[in-house]
Amino acid sequence: MTEQTSSEASRRPFVVTNRSVLAIAVPMTVAFLTTPLLGVVDTAVVGQLGDAALLGGLAIGAVTFDLAFATFNFLRTGTTGLVAQAMGREDDAEQQAVFWRALAIAAVSGLVTILLAPLLLYVAGVFFAPEAAVFDALALYVGIRILAAPLSLMNYAILGYVLGRGEGALGLVLQLVLNGSNIALSIFFGLTLGWGLEGVAWGTVCGELIGAVAGLAIVAVRFLRAGLVPRTRVFDLQALGAMFTLNRDILIRTFVLMASFALLTRQGAQLGTLTLAANAVLMNFFLVATYFLDGFAAASEQLAGRAVGARNGTAFHRSVRLVAIWGFSIALVLMAVILASGDRLINLMTTAPDVRALAALYIIWIAATPLSGVLAFQMDGVFIGATWSQDMRNAMLLSFALYLVALLSLGALYGNHGLWAALHIFLLARGVSLYLIMRRRAAAQFGS
Repeated sequence: MTEQTSSEASRRPFVVTNRSVLAIAVPMTVAFLTTPLLGVVDTAVVGQLGDAALLGGLAIGAVTFDLAFATFNFLRTGTTGLVAQAMGREDDAEQQAVFWRALAIAAVSGLVTILLAPLLLYVAGVFFAPEAAVFDALALYVGIRILAAPLSLMNYAILGYVLGRGEGALGLVLQLVLNGSNIALSIFFGLTLGWGLEGVAWGTVCGELIGAVAGLAIVAVRFLRAGLVPRTRVFDLQALGAMFTLNRDILIRTFVLMASFALLTRQGAQLGTLTLAANAVLMNFFLVATYFLDGFAAASEQLAGRAVGARNGTAFHRSVRLVAIWGFSIALVLMAVILASGDRLINLMTTAPDVRALAALYIIWIAATPLSGVLAFQMDGVFIGATWSQDMRNAMLLSFALYLVALLSLGALYGNHGLWAALHIFLLARGVSLYLIMRRRAAAQFGS
């Protein structure tokens, strides 16, 4: 048997269609868009108490947890890629084993996070340097919400498993259960029972518990019907090593990405408080756009990973092409909406006339970010699904180095316009570099 014939024999049937792309992207976009509602509701609940210190403690606490949990995002993305590849190989046992490995890492990481709560609180206090009353509110919020850490990370693993199987509708349901119960209980505990900030924190803990129980119940029934895999399969050292390597590279990539946005904020602050405020308003447009782009990145993760597992180059290339078409189409729509409604949306976010006027000067820059960033988001999804994590990490480091040069040089030459230009260079560098690497890796992987 020739090498080509052998390759064809090992390739598993797998057809990618527009429907398979949208079946993942649309529900996950909706799911991602529900996340900001949590912050809005929590702020509104605490805002009813009329105590600025409580509101400040909540704001700092929310940012602290966002940053801390972003560190563990690999539990979602890494699990998605590994499950998708096992699905492509039609290896049901490995899909289950990947889930249990991720769940075990999530539980242990969550318990360690609880133990490190005093350190987390100390770092937040030093970095934000809040007033005494605000710090007291922060300590109260952190002390309660940290108890949900294992549950939150377990929910990452559950969602990763579901998305790895391409079950976008189920992922949406689980996110609605989690976020919906979080919102309802925060309102009930915080306002109806009058627990205030403590009620908001307990609402989050209980919401994460409900989400974890719902997700575990669904997958447990599935696994019990199929038969549980032996513990030796779950804790296979080689498989665990591969998972830790993948997670390490995704973690580095996430840290660098967070640093890039922190630097943009820092450099904007050097140009004055007014510029800092205007940029903060404009970044909200980009953050909303990322929820749409993340939905299609999730589709890339599952479809690319499944194609790699199935050794099906045709399905891989078709998934890349279809997700790109949909992604760029959505990016153009987002760009048009921001250009057409940007001024009105800015006015909704701030009442300060000087901030409004300055933000309007840079609206063209933020409007173009979905278009310059769509390829980076898609390629991230492809590389996570294919588990080409070292290449993704290296491309991020290279793009970040280019970004630093652009940020410092263009910022010095052109002020805030230069800072926004540097962000576009960063997004384009990530997308283009990953695309070029993908073509080489795909040729080696599939022989075409």
